[in-house]
Amino acid sequence: MGGATHGGAPEDDTGGDCPRREPQALPDPPPASAYRDYFVMLLYRIPTPIAVCRVDGLVLIANPAMAAQWGSAPGQLRGRNLLDRFRPRDPAQIARIMEALRLGRRSRYPVEVRWRTGPGEPERQGELTIDPVGDPSAAPPALLALLREDGGAIAAAPPAVPRAAASPVEARILALAAGGATTASIGSALGLTVDGVNYHLTRLARRWRVQGRTALVAKAYVLGVLAPDRWPPAPAAPEDGGAHPTAP
Repeated sequence: MGGATHGGAPEDDTGGDCPRREPQALPDPPPASAYRDYFVMLLYRIPTPIAVCRVDGLVLIANPAMAAQWGSAPGQLRGRNLLDRFRPRDPAQIARIMEALRLGRRSRYPVEVRWRTGPGEPERQGELTIDPVGDPSAAPPALLALLREDGGAIAAAPPAVPRAAASPVEARILALAAGGATTASIGSALGLTVDGVNYHLTRLARRWRVQGRTALVAKAYVLGVLAPDRWPPAPAAPEDGGAHPTAP
C-alpha cells in the first residue's frame, strides 16, 4: 500500500520506469495575414464568380471566374465598380439594399442582373447574391458578391431586314429568276455578264441570310420586293414598298 520502494524512493504511479510527461503547450495561432492568404488561395480555386467589394460596389478582390465575366484579369478589377458591368433589372433595388445595410440589417440580397463579357458579346442574365461579411460591428460591412448565370447568353433577335432591301437592278434580277430564267438569260436581258448576275445574287443572299435561288425569290416576295399579283414576275412599285436603291 505504501508509495515507496525498499530503498525508500517513491514508486512510479504508472508502474514503470518511464519519466513523467509534461503537458505540451498549444502552438501559437497563425497571424491574421496567413488567414488572408488562405482565403485568397481558396477564392482563386472556386469556379463560381466571386468578388469582395465595398458597400458602394467598388471591388476589393475578385477571383479569376469573376474577372472572366469582365474579359479581364483578377488584379485589374480592384477599384472597379460591380454596377459598371452588372445592370440590375430593378435599379431601385440597389438603393433599398444600401439603405438596409446602413440600418445594420444583415441579410442575403439576391439581385437579378444582366451583363456582357465584352463589346459585341451577347447579353447574359443571372443573379448576383450579396452577403454582408466581416466584423458584425463594422459599419458599413464589406460585401461578398456571388454570380450565378441563368441559361447562358440571351439569344439576340435577328436584325430586321428593311422592306426596301433591293436595288432596282437586284429587283429585276429576282423577277427574272422567279420566272425561271437562267443566269445567262438574265445577264443578256439586263446587259450583265454571268459573273455580274452571280455577284448581285450573292450579295442578296448574304444580306438576307438565305441560301439558294429559291429562298431568295421567296424572301423577295415576303419583303415586298416582287409584286405578289403579277405574272410574269415583276418588281413591286416603289410606292407599294418595293425595290428602292440601297447603299452598296
